[in-house]
Amino acid sequence: MTKNSTSSTTVPDTVWLGRGRHLGPEPEQDVRRNLIALKAAGVLDDFLDLDPVEAARSTVLHPRDESADPGPSARRLFEARWRVADDVTVRAHLTTYDPEPRRKDGEGVAWVLAAEAERAWDAHWASPATMFWPDSERVPWDHGTVPGVRLRTTNQLPKDDDKLRHRLRDCTKQSWFIHVVVHEAMTPDAVGERPISTFLPPSLRHRVVEHRATPEQAQIADFAMKRELSVRMPRGGAVILPPAPKIPGYDAERFSVRSVFLDGLAPTELLDRIKEFAALPRPLQADAERALTQLRQGWHLLTPDEELVHAQGMVTRYAEALEAMTNSRDRYQEAAEAAQAALADVTGGDGVPRPPAPGHVKADGSPLSALTKAFGRFRDPNK
Repeated sequence: MTKNSTSSTTVPDTVWLGRGRHLGPEPEQDVRRNLIALKAAGVLDDFLDLDPVEAARSTVLHPRDESADPGPSARRLFEARWRVADDVTVRAHLTTYDPEPRRKDGEGVAWVLAAEAERAWDAHWASPATMFWPDSERVPWDHGTVPGVRLRTTNQLPKDDDKLRHRLRDCTKQSWFIHVVVHEAMTPDAVGERPISTFLPPSLRHRVVEHRATPEQAQIADFAMKRELSVRMPRGGAVILPPAPKIPGYDAERFSVRSVFLDGLAPTELLDRIKEFAALPRPLQADAERALTQLRQGWHLLTPDEELVHAQGMVTRYAEALEAMTNSRDRYQEAAEAAQAALADVTGGDGVPRPPAPGHVKADGSPLSALTKAFGRFRDPNK
């Protein structure tokens, strides 16, 4: 998997993107079990489990495009199709990758997930992540690409100043998720340790990473954010970190909340700011663009209607190819017959060349010239 770079293209409002690492022993088996269970329950219309090499060779909707290939480190491809409100079809594509050899922690199978709906994405729809991964704490699929960061839980900021700054910097540059830092005004009880993401709509829940700063980290965390990201962390409040580079519409004051009570109740103001931030246009990073291309151009899981349209299109293309071959054969046959006629004129029909009669041959009208013109039809089939 390659490093990120940004482009002027923004993420379409129909698309849901996510990526992370699975630290368990059988990631693909966890996906298969979940897909089988959801299809049996009628949640999924259908799914496919594909080998990357075979999938690249058998792409049916589009001609093979190198940008749609998952790359040599891909382990497995999964496609799933389901419907949400008002029969809106969602198509999703998940690819698992071998661990990156240069990672310091050297752990985990990487995964990339791209989903696209037939209309603008609604945060209240089911999360595409839970269509492939079981939403269970016992399955460790939710680790971020940044070491030490995980979805579905709270992540304590490192105690060390340098590690804290590196954590913040890596999260804003490498991650596709929304990162929120919450400062604990006092050490929370078990209810207060509950992640704020549990109060978010399903499709937004798995796009948010929550970091926690302990009461004694107020100054060090605030200083690190001011230095690295040009934002401030209110004491006992929260701030949504800006991605790098910053996206249009981001304002540090707007996406900071003065007070967040960790009492087990929904922090309404912070939740509203997260939803507002999620609605901002996001640059489509290079890795994300490749994932979206794979989804659109490497799709295999067709509906019956799509299979019929595809079959009709194949029949039309084969008929056009056959007609072109027939026309080409007819042109070459005409040229061959003309060549045989010219050869007969030269040899008199018995294979023995005849000299031209005196006074009856023009400068450019010899039998040899006629034969040359006839054979010239082979070189120019348009004649």
